[in-house]
Amino acid sequence: MTTRPISEDDLQGLVDERLDAKRRSEVETYLGDHPDAHARIARMVALRENMRAAFAPIAAEPVPAQLDLSRIVEARRRPARPAWRAMAAGLLLLVGGAGGWGLREVVSSVPTGIEALAQEASTNYAVYAPDHTRPVELVAANRAELAGWFSNRLKRPVGVPDLSGSGYRLMGGRLVATPQGPAGMLMYDDGHATRFVMLMRPMAQPGDAPMRAHTSEASNGYAWAQDGLGYSLVGAVDPTVLHPLANEIRRATAKAI
Repeated sequence: MTTRPISEDDLQGLVDERLDAKRRSEVETYLGDHPDAHARIARMVALRENMRAAFAPIAAEPVPAQLDLSRIVEARRRPARPAWRAMAAGLLLLVGGAGGWGLREVVSSVPTGIEALAQEASTNYAVYAPDHTRPVELVAANRAELAGWFSNRLKRPVGVPDLSGSGYRLMGGRLVATPQGPAGMLMYDDGHATRFVMLMRPMAQPGDAPMRAHTSEASNGYAWAQDGLGYSLVGAVDPTVLHPLANEIRRATAKAI
């Protein structure tokens, strides 16, 4: 019996984990024979895992009681209560909900500070580094415009580090969104398809933060802060390659300040 041709929907189904065992095996066999498709799907799977890791703390939170389906059904089966009781219950729910939402920030395990910056850099690397159509918004020829754009949106002067002495050319950059506001993203490569992303944005806390390593399933990186501005350099290479580059950027930006 002839196997049904592998479609884009099948490839996306593999990424979304919605194929049955037989079809999954057929798609995986197809990918083994098509390196370009295999590389593209591998990038999509890596992005999926990064997004899962980023939102895992929120997904793990319990469903609010007022949204629990069994409670909603039970409430609809109850006889109507007098209006004053309904008003009192609504007021209590409002007060309790507001208090619970306020406490959420206290007990939440969502990363902050340098950890949040590192996660944002890793996520943006996973999104833009594999893009061969438009990985950056402004190309390297617009270096001055890029620095001005970032400085205007980040509300402080920022530079564009030159890594050509270490064998890496600036491809360009773009402005990206983070939960803490806009961030500037620069992309570099070595001319052999190895790309790095550097993310920079103002930190909530002023001052400096020591450099620390971070890692995800698809990349490694180093993050730090200088004078209230956070930096994170990310790439799918060994930390021994990234660390000297991160130090070079830190020295260059310190001189610029």
